Amino acid sequence: MRFVMFYHSLVSDWNHGNAHFLRGIVSELIRRGDEVEVFEPENGWSARNLLQEHGIEALRGFHAAYPHLFSSTHNGFNPRIAESLDQADVVIVHEWNDPALVEAIGEHRRKGAPYRLYFHDTHHRMVTDAAAMERYDLSAYDGVLAYGAVLQTLYGCRGHQSWTWHEAADTRVFKPMRQSSTEGDLVWIGNWGDDERAAELQEFLIDPCRRLRLKAAVYGVRYPEAAVRALNDAGIEYRGWLPNFEAPRVFGKYKVTVHVPRRPYVEALPGIPTIRPFEAMACGIPLVCSRWDDVEHLFVPGRDYLVARTGDEMCAHLEKVLSDPPFAQTMAQHALRTIRSRHTCSHRVNELLEISLKRQNRQSVKVSETNSMKSASFLEHETVS
Repeated sequence: MRFVMFYHSLVSDWNHGNAHFLRGIVSELIRRGDEVEVFEPENGWSARNLLQEHGIEALRGFHAAYPHLFSSTHNGFNPRIAESLDQADVVIVHEWNDPALVEAIGEHRRKGAPYRLYFHDTHHRMVTDAAAMERYDLSAYDGVLAYGAVLQTLYGCRGHQSWTWHEAADTRVFKPMRQSSTEGDLVWIGNWGDDERAAELQEFLIDPCRRLRLKAAVYGVRYPEAAVRALNDAGIEYRGWLPNFEAPRVFGKYKVTVHVPRRPYVEALPGIPTIRPFEAMACGIPLVCSRWDDVEHLFVPGRDYLVARTGDEMCAHLEKVLSDPPFAQTMAQHALRTIRSRHTCSHRVNELLEISLKRQNRQSVKVSETNSMKSASFLEHETVS
């Protein structure tokens, strides 16, 4: 099959978590022998910031880690894109694309192109910025791939066919890489996220590290000066951007990590874990999560990870993990088995193919029924004549 995909960036993960899952899905499709073409906007903000801060070496690092992955850049819908679409079987357009491009691809599909066309939503803007999402014309799309059941329901209420398509770990990259010696107790890999979790990071990351006197490190971008000062005051080393494919090596040097969901995923879109916990569990590091309800039962709280409802609970859980290595190892191994059995990019590609083939089969049945009706009408006309 031939897949054509439109995303903000394949090559840059600077403040761009969608690149993580995209790389895993494209890698899995290529491994299976499918053709994949990825389009990303020329001079997109993620790649632009990555180059400004880290230079061309950052992009060279990506290509060294993923020599099989390439993307084409564009400045909007053009003949090159139309030609690629004409040869496609499945087209996926991510929600972080310009509405004009989303509409233009829909118009191409509306003219009778046979490919299946899906809109992929991996953000909370449906509830936090509904006006922005209203700008997307999805009338010609076959449906929406939503990365959580609650988001799928919201699209269904707006009259769109939709499916839940969770993110997952690329287990060929994200796997246990335990080092011979550790660098510290706790590591957090995550971006600042504006003010969507500033208070939560203080309560569930910074304060526990200070209270427990943990040797800790933080990786991520867009941390304001006040946040960096708070980390330093708590004895936490701030290390800036980390290429996502380096996360397994870093996790292997620490004893525990935490997950602090952004506020919309706790209050408005419960059940959507985002990709970070998938990746951490795939790397075999014990995980403690702040307030988050797994309403879709993706994992087993208490066995795959621990949940802290308060800062005091976070401190207690971290002490338990750090003081009881057998307990920590058992939990990490259970989580790793859960990931490998249910939440890999291979599983997600299977789900995507099932969605696409079901849609194709329904269309084939409709065509057959239409042709049968035409044949019956023709025979009836011949008999009467």
